[in-house]
Amino acid sequence: MLDSDTNVPDSDNSAPTHVGFLLIPDFALLPYASSIEPLRAANILSGRELYRWSHVSIDGNPAKASNGVAIAADAAAGAELRLDYLLVCAGGNPALFQHPPTFSWLRQQARRGVRIGGVSGGPYVLARANVLTGYRFTIHWEHAEAFLEEYPDLDLRRSLYEIDRDRLTCSGGTAPLDMMHALIAREHGSGLALAVSEWFLQTQVREGTDPQRMKLRARLGIAHEPLLRVIGRMEQTLENPEPREALARLADISLRQLERLFRQHLGRSLGEHYLALRLDRGRDLLRQTSLSVLEVALACGFASASHFSRRYRARFGHPPRSERLPARSSARR
Repeated sequence: MLDSDTNVPDSDNSAPTHVGFLLIPDFALLPYASSIEPLRAANILSGRELYRWSHVSIDGNPAKASNGVAIAADAAAGAELRLDYLLVCAGGNPALFQHPPTFSWLRQQARRGVRIGGVSGGPYVLARANVLTGYRFTIHWEHAEAFLEEYPDLDLRRSLYEIDRDRLTCSGGTAPLDMMHALIAREHGSGLALAVSEWFLQTQVREGTDPQRMKLRARLGIAHEPLLRVIGRMEQTLENPEPREALARLADISLRQLERLFRQHLGRSLGEHYLALRLDRGRDLLRQTSLSVLEVALACGFASASHFSRRYRARFGHPPRSERLPARSSARR
């Protein structure tokens, strides 16, 4: 969310704000474009250069996005750049990114007073660089559970974007359009920010505290409120699954009726759906963390690694350990 006391436009004579984009290999192209295009639009619509930007890769070579598109780099991480903002764009599986020189450079930029940000999986990189301690921030929802396993003491929010003093983070997708609206409004006034949003056909500008995911009703195509309450509780209790009887009481119907609703609306039993949710979470943790198979099993509500492994193989066709292979790392978002 935008700090309320900073919505003060700059004077017409101020120098352009210099924004650096650090593109981590396999970064997601859509949130990167949603971050940089509002800056271009602000320049065009204002009739002057409010923003300029530079692209940075970890080695100075073109940075390749998850869809194969390569962006030419102006500099390598470690270069002497006079930046006002530095946004880290990452996607795929940022938990696998390990590059100490990049982390060191990020810390150096933070010490210099550069405002540091992360987009989509970018906050994972910022956490590795140890520049998020004491700040609230957000990250793409698919990385959140794995992130919390590794950094349980950091102030992760499940919001669309967060601007906390000199840190700005965004969950990814098209959410940077909303975050950049807030940034432009803070620096150059709400009139220009609204013009930029209209330029990109935004019929509604979302607040930072808006949720990242669709409501269950829209996501599942289900309108039955008691069933939605149960599914919501299931998604919140994967580590300690609730008894079926407790879920039936939550829905205020009999267990037999609840089972019938699951069959009718989801095509599987309550137990099968709960198991699928837990195994899906296990797959994310295996891909995005270095937790052992036993630790992942316990985090997903299984009593043993062997039980988890049997169920995992039955669902996905391969054992949990095979998810550690680089070929299986995801390139989404």
